[in-house]
Amino acid sequence: MAAESPLMALFGRSPVKPMQEHIKIAHECVTLLIEFFDAAVEEDYETAEKVRTRITDLESQADDMKKDIRSHLPNSLFMPVSRSDLLELLSMQDRLANSAKDISGVMLGREMIIPKKIRKSMRKYLQASVDTSEKALGALSELDELFETGFGSREVKLVMGLIATVDKAESKTDELEIKVRKQLRGVETEYPPVDIIFLYKVIEIIGDMANYAQRVGSRMQILLAR
Repeated sequence: MAAESPLMALFGRSPVKPMQEHIKIAHECVTLLIEFFDAAVEEDYETAEKVRTRITDLESQADDMKKDIRSHLPNSLFMPVSRSDLLELLSMQDRLANSAKDISGVMLGREMIIPKKIRKSMRKYLQASVDTSEKALGALSELDELFETGFGSREVKLVMGLIATVDKAESKTDELEIKVRKQLRGVETEYPPVDIIFLYKVIEIIGDMANYAQRVGSRMQILLAR
């Protein structure tokens, strides 16, 4: 790890450390969706409810941490980047956890039955969204190094490369979303219309989750540009 700069030594530990802990918790919420989905596919909503409880507990932790970060984040005068930019980044991170909570909530509330013909594609789509979140986590894990090196060119290049992987993962998620929607359209008349409406909603939120992960990368690009 690079030596701490005199400026950071003067003003204390990098303020992005708590943000890195926050996105770890948010991503853990996202990751649990795979376990939740697998239980839901088997219509084992007793297990799914237990996983949902873990998701909501973690989402609550992330929410508390978000509020704490907001109240303690230093004034931009003492940081190499804008306080408002860091707060926007934090907001995108928090939406990852919120999306995981929303997806599990909709599915559990209706004890949703996933049509057999789309199960495989939908799980692959969900996994792609989770992977996008993981890429965002990887990019943000380098943010403290950026601070400590004074946004040195070598570290900036590394982070820009990681951000590119987030964009690529999100694009893959978009492609899989189109496939899942097309498959669902082919069988939607076989199921109650209300169930299909809610299933489309879940598909939409899974896509939103990948978008929020991409926006984490986009906010980091803004930090690098200023």
